[in-house]
Amino acid sequence: MPARRSRSGPSHRNSACEPLAVPVAASFPRAHPVYQRIYVIVRSIPRGRVATYGQVAELAGSPGRARQAGYALHALPMDARVPWQRVVNAQGRISARSDPGQADHQRALLEYEGVRFDRRSRIDLDAFGWRPRVSCRRFGAECDRPGTGLLHLPVEP
Repeated sequence: MPARRSRSGPSHRNSACEPLAVPVAASFPRAHPVYQRIYVIVRSIPRGRVATYGQVAELAGSPGRARQAGYALHALPMDARVPWQRVVNAQGRISARSDPGQADHQRALLEYEGVRFDRRSRIDLDAFGWRPRVSCRRFGAECDRPGTGLLHLPVEP
């Protein structure tokens, strides 16, 4: 079984959890550390699932900064191996872009992965939303509590 990386979760400051070491994306050494954390989070979204910009920002340690997650994904080089298409807005829609062809491209990539859109071009976040495994280390014991504690991410090759 491969080793797993750990990542500070969004609410560890307000709980009795201890943050673990924060991995950075070695493939983006020039990127700002917050952007590196965003890329690590986005790389961990499984195929056929989506996350919101706000969710990604919160998991990257920047709660309330959904736009920052969007800026980070916009700054990706064209050949980056980060599945940017798996991040959508809080309504489950593809966000508008200056190049309208990009929205169509994102939709096609998501549909190829099995994500379905309704008649209003929305994704059902209950059906296709990503729910990462989050756990909290309290007083030497592990406990699973969604939305608090520590996010365990897979090791990048």
